[in-house]
Amino acid sequence: MRETSLKGRIWILADRAGRLIEDIDTDQIFHNAHLHITDMAQMGPFAFGNLEGWKDFPQKCKEGDMILAGRNFGAGSSRQQAVDCLIALKVGAVLAPSFSAIYFRNAVNSGFPVLRIPDLKSLLDGKSLSSGDIIEVDVTLGKARNLTRDIAFKVEPMSEVQTKIFRAGNLFEYGRILEK
Repeated sequence: MRETSLKGRIWILADRAGRLIEDIDTDQIFHNAHLHITDMAQMGPFAFGNLEGWKDFPQKCKEGDMILAGRNFGAGSSRQQAVDCLIALKVGAVLAPSFSAIYFRNAVNSGFPVLRIPDLKSLLDGKSLSSGDIIEVDVTLGKARNLTRDIAFKVEPMSEVQTKIFRAGNLFEYGRILEK
């Protein structure tokens, strides 16, 4: 069973003017030019390859790093590769005010943590969070802390079912547990 406390460096997906990028679609997360790649382990280097200013993210990302994005992350198609490429990079979680319904469901089914952060504007306006800061998030309690600046903040905790799928590893593993 996986731990429900995550710790890693945060990457704030902002444009060159410093504005949080909203409505990041699945084509920006994993471009359709790479759909011929079927081995999930090989998808990581192409994450955000179609998102202006973030094409080098796979080279900078380290295991456990987390992503902070604007509202409606994962808009567009039901492209599973948009979840799988982040799993391949060993991204710890994506935090955003909202997610597209399909992206959210694909992530949950894959055991990939996607967490809503409702008070993001005040957190960023107050300069309480910057790219490179180390954060810790308890996905079941909804408690988070910027360890770099010693500032607490909240995320919406995972639902009971989402937590069970996450702890099992993915929906298929959770189903195997239920069969026993």
